[in-house]
Amino acid sequence: MTEVRPGGAASASLWERDAEIAAVTQALDALCTDRSSAGNLLVFLGEAGLGKTALLAETRRIAERRGCTVWSTRGGETLRSVPFNVVRQLLQPALVSLMPEEAREYLGDWYDIAGPALGIADPGDGHADPQHVCDGLVAAVSRLAEREWPLVLLIDDAHWADQETLRWLAAFAQRLPDLSVLVVVARRPGEVSGESARHLDAVAAAAGCPMNSLSALTPQATAGLTRATLGAHADAPFCREVWAVTGGNPYETVELLAKVQDSELDPVEAHAGELRPLNRAARGGGLVARLEALGIDATRFAWAAAVLGDGITVDLVAQLATMSVEKAERCADLLRNARILTQPDPSHACPDAGDLEFVHPLIASAVYNSIPEALCTAMHGIAAQVVTDSGRGVAAASRHLLRVHPDDDEELVEQLREAAREHLAVGAPDAARRCLERALLEPPLPEVHARVLYELGCATLLTAPATTIDHLQSALGMPGLDGATRVDAVFRLSQALIHNDQLEEAVRTVEAEAARLPPGPARLRLQAVRFMWEGIHGETVSAGRSQRLADIARTCTGRDNSERALLILRGFDAMTHGEGAEEVVELCDRALVNGRLAPGLGWTDTEWGMELLMMLGSSFAYADRLDRAESLFAEALRAYTTARWSGGHLSLANAFLGLAYRRQGRLKDAETILRDSLRLAERVGRGLPLYWSATCGLVDTLLARGRVEEAWAVAEQYGFAPPYPSTIVLPDPRSVRGRLLLAVGRTEEGVNELEAAEKTAASRGGHNPVLAPWAVDLARALAATDPVRAAQLAGDARRQAERFGSDTAIGEALRCAAALETGQRAVHLAAQAVAYLEASPCQYEHAVARVEYGIAARSAAELDRGLTLARSCGADGLVTRAEEALRTASGPN
Repeated sequence: MTEVRPGGAASASLWERDAEIAAVTQALDALCTDRSSAGNLLVFLGEAGLGKTALLAETRRIAERRGCTVWSTRGGETLRSVPFNVVRQLLQPALVSLMPEEAREYLGDWYDIAGPALGIADPGDGHADPQHVCDGLVAAVSRLAEREWPLVLLIDDAHWADQETLRWLAAFAQRLPDLSVLVVVARRPGEVSGESARHLDAVAAAAGCPMNSLSALTPQATAGLTRATLGAHADAPFCREVWAVTGGNPYETVELLAKVQDSELDPVEAHAGELRPLNRAARGGGLVARLEALGIDATRFAWAAAVLGDGITVDLVAQLATMSVEKAERCADLLRNARILTQPDPSHACPDAGDLEFVHPLIASAVYNSIPEALCTAMHGIAAQVVTDSGRGVAAASRHLLRVHPDDDEELVEQLREAAREHLAVGAPDAARRCLERALLEPPLPEVHARVLYELGCATLLTAPATTIDHLQSALGMPGLDGATRVDAVFRLSQALIHNDQLEEAVRTVEAEAARLPPGPARLRLQAVRFMWEGIHGETVSAGRSQRLADIARTCTGRDNSERALLILRGFDAMTHGEGAEEVVELCDRALVNGRLAPGLGWTDTEWGMELLMMLGSSFAYADRLDRAESLFAEALRAYTTARWSGGHLSLANAFLGLAYRRQGRLKDAETILRDSLRLAERVGRGLPLYWSATCGLVDTLLARGRVEEAWAVAEQYGFAPPYPSTIVLPDPRSVRGRLLLAVGRTEEGVNELEAAEKTAASRGGHNPVLAPWAVDLARALAATDPVRAAQLAGDARRQAERFGSDTAIGEALRCAAALETGQRAVHLAAQAVAYLEASPCQYEHAVARVEYGIAARSAAELDRGLTLARSCGADGLVTRAEEALRTASGPN
């Protein structure tokens, strides 16, 4: 670049930014083409002072000149612990301009979940699902974007944004191809770690192109900027020294040149040696010395402003600095004249932005870091009271409370507990965790300590199970947790142990607590929890477990939820062991109240968790009561959708409803909903049981549809292969993968996988040939190479099917037996299979049996009936097979 100054009112920091401005211009051209244009994301990366803020200001200027709506926000170094702070800044100007009823109209169903996070609606009771709040924020911006097109979002200092905002930004960036919005993000390299770093990496990946890394000014540009500021007579040695002193940093260059002007220094070689002392006065310790030179009152004012961080008003600073408003006004003028503080740009300031802000984040950091540590701690304590008294609430004050020195303050503990509850209510569990961890340091009174630990355990339940275990074990070892709260703490501890792969410890924990309780609902609840964990998570089930469960369930009438839970668990146990479909249905029916879930045992009730109801629905599904299963899982989907639980709960609801559809033979519907389940599961994280349920269900459905190559591709893409989780996954993953391997021609691997399924079923005591259909698939695979073993497997499957007694189980076992026979024996068995499966609710299996019977009997009529059923199920592969067989059967005799 030459020594020509950027045109117009462009900032000095825009020197040598032609490429970046061109990228902005090109993105704006695409945005403004029409409302159907795809969104875009630009990320500018640069160290402090390289002109990121100036570049965003120029983006705003260009965009507004083109008629774009521009919303902007920025992170703050001392504000990273404030949840949703940055996204609130971004959206509040638009939302507060709307009447409440207008805001509700634009946000629609998302108002109640996104509104509290944005500060425009009161939070509800209980804990908001963080993933759902994130989805609500994405939906809010998406809907507002349609209203405000063309819309540009500017996010400065994203490295200092709160974690909740970064989570939203990462999710929103994924939606940009479908939204006509331009997002421009500026950030420093590094500066963050953990979840925040992961979210920023996701944002960078969504940009689809390398980040624009800003570089320092060249000597030539620095010389041009120096002469443009000080005059053309600035000589070359002086200009070179400006560059050498500042390293080409635009911010430092501008500040240094301002100091040169203030000192009336002649910009010639003879005065070049004075540049370094001047530069030291413009940054770091020199800036602090310059501040102190303004006097103690101005220094106290600046310190107070730095502690507040945002929403800086003269009145609040006066209260924090304990000075009169008149004196505070004078200090504000001094600091503005010294280029330490400035007024926010009214064109894009938030409604609660305040009267003042620091000229540059580097100045804010230098001032904050200059506050003596003890004084800074004390000022945060005062700031907490000032913020609370201003009406912003204890949650807004909590970032200051976190910095207060521990001092056995009972009131502070209660404030932090209240702030934690507010954070949980808006979907910010990490912020709640910080508050409760700080409350423990106070420390709480002995009678309160256990409850704080319990609340902390609830806040970190599944995000940090190892930490949760420590908190809840400590809480249970102290006085203060009694009655229902103590039982709930034991239940939650067992959940955390399960998620930390400590099944035996989880079982011992609930068993020990149950033993110390008198007979009654609380004891029954813990006994039920023990059986639930053993049933779902145990790789090996003890021989006496089923009998103990049966003995307890035999005394249950279903008069309360503890008894109903035990009935469900007994029904599930009987189903997995193949004890009798009618008994399974009878047990599960007794757990219902007038055919519906009892109050307190619903999908969104937290006392029992969703696992129990998934077991109930699965028992119905595999006992041929698919109407009940579908109704339960559809209710789960409605409940989680209405409650805005869009994480793992919604994924599992979709997966199990997909299971019901797959069992019914509604293969197209099953595929659609299982793909939704897998998409949601991907967002929650791979490796969890819900991820396996979604993946396994989709592979199973694709195999039923005859789309083998697609099923294999899904398995490869989503890691559907050993090692498997220790939990029970439905459908059975080993059986499904074995069938998949056989379908793609990897017979030996398929046989090995099915034999592994046999061993797993034996260790669990599983003898339901429909739940884990490894035997019938293995028998067919071995028919040619080991007919004796194949016949034995088919016979065992038939005996187990007849013991279980469902039409589907018996029909499938007969299909397998027919496949191993020839001649009239095969025809006879195939006809029997059709008879049973015609009475079964599983239409796909019925269709397969019809086609196989038609082929064995060479009956065009049966093939035609099978073909009709196959088409209604969406079983494309079976349709092709039936059509080919029908052409053969209808050919010349």
